[in-house]
Amino acid sequence: MAGILITDIEAAINYWRARQPSPDGVTLPAPLRALAEVYALMIHYGEDEADEHTMPRPAYEAWRAWYDTTPDTPCIAICSTNQGDAVCKGCGRTHDEVTRWPALTPGEKRAVWRRITREGSAWRFNVYAERALEQRSTDAPPAATPAAPPAPTR
Repeated sequence: MAGILITDIEAAINYWRARQPSPDGVTLPAPLRALAEVYALMIHYGEDEADEHTMPRPAYEAWRAWYDTTPDTPCIAICSTNQGDAVCKGCGRTHDEVTRWPALTPGEKRAVWRRITREGSAWRFNVYAERALEQRSTDAPPAATPAAPPAPTR
């Protein structure tokens, strides 16, 4: 099962809260409502991950909108699997994960991200951490520039 961790659901909820705040503090916009329902069921049943293939479509689409804002690959362009390493020293993925990456589902990719982040031994997390941050900023869509506040009137 390709699971979407509850922390990813929380991140998606926070993404949508910032993007479409409640108009009255009570009513939830559709994407938030869909994610909140999945989140509540996970809490109720003590689950820490949801199956991406059986998640209700509106919730999955709302989660996917958040997911699409995250970096797709942990690659930092230092691939030691090309030199025969079973696990890449740069990103921490196995040779199989590197070669199959384009075919992995979002849930499978998140599982790999969780594992390599927990392990924290890849160069992207220590020796070349600044390189990973630079790459992340170039992968991310440009942030919208907030409008300047209106000039005070007298």
